[in-house]
Amino acid sequence: MTGRHISEGKTSAMTLPQTAVTEPTDIAGVAGAVRVARPVRKRKASNFEGGRGYVSEQDWRIPSVSWTMRILHGILLVLLLFVGVGPMLLLAKFAVTPTQDIIRTPLAIFPHGMRWENISEAWNDVKISRYFLNTIWLAAGSWFVQLLVATTGGFVLSVLRPAWAKIVNGLVIATLFVPSVVLLVPLYLTILNPPLIGTSLINNFLAVWLPSGASAFNVVIVTRFFDGLPREVFEAARVDGASAFRLFWSVVLPMSRPILGVVSVFAAIASWKDFLWPMLVLKDPTNQPLSVRLPAIASQTDLGVFLASLAISTLIPVVFFLIFQRMFLSSAGLGGAVKG
Repeated sequence: MTGRHISEGKTSAMTLPQTAVTEPTDIAGVAGAVRVARPVRKRKASNFEGGRGYVSEQDWRIPSVSWTMRILHGILLVLLLFVGVGPMLLLAKFAVTPTQDIIRTPLAIFPHGMRWENISEAWNDVKISRYFLNTIWLAAGSWFVQLLVATTGGFVLSVLRPAWAKIVNGLVIATLFVPSVVLLVPLYLTILNPPLIGTSLINNFLAVWLPSGASAFNVVIVTRFFDGLPREVFEAARVDGASAFRLFWSVVLPMSRPILGVVSVFAAIASWKDFLWPMLVLKDPTNQPLSVRLPAIASQTDLGVFLASLAISTLIPVVFFLIFQRMFLSSAGLGGAVKG
């Protein structure tokens, strides 16, 4: 009887599952060497190796398949860089190239030298500096209004959740199916004779800033992001006596940096490239942005100077995206918000 129990105990001990592979390591101590177990770190597999990819894990172990796939990935990366970065590099080259070289040999690498005067003439003579500043002001105001409406609207619909939140959320989503062109005439009439103000907003930056806040897309994505935030943090803040404004400013916004970066990039780029609405409400050339003035001056400007103006106009969106690319591509960043 005792022998059978002993054999069963040995069998169960031998069949216990091993949850982690460990290897010993030596740590020098005062009394001598102490041996502790440390988990072995495995190499992080590529997203293309095995899993749900189009090449199985067994096929990746075949050298010919592995090298072929790596070469194809490299070729695809080069093509993407050529298509994505190539036009911007070509525009930067044209910005400092003489006009005759652009017309005769556009792909030659500075056959007759570089002409840096294109940039100075575009900035000073064509008055790109004025239109550039107008564009920055329009983008900054549109960004602030869109961020204000999106965050406050998402906070009410997702965090506060009043009784009518579902109805308003449905109406906001329904506006996404309305074409923007349909709204041009009523929106223009509203700007021409706005309620409560009593004076026209034509040739005023407010005519661009205020309508930009009515972005249902931003409200929807911010609301969905707020839905994923831990509710325990909100309940703890309410127990501590935080008001709605304190909850919004001190708790929700610091946890929402990824979505704030996404909305910021969308708002800035959309305002920077907007053409139709600024052309309708900003009729004074001194108030128009680059997107409106550049097509107007194209026929009466030297080609090299005009391309230098285009290069200057693309500078801010590229820099803005490089600054916010980590927030734009990040979907996490909320770890540690709730402590166990």
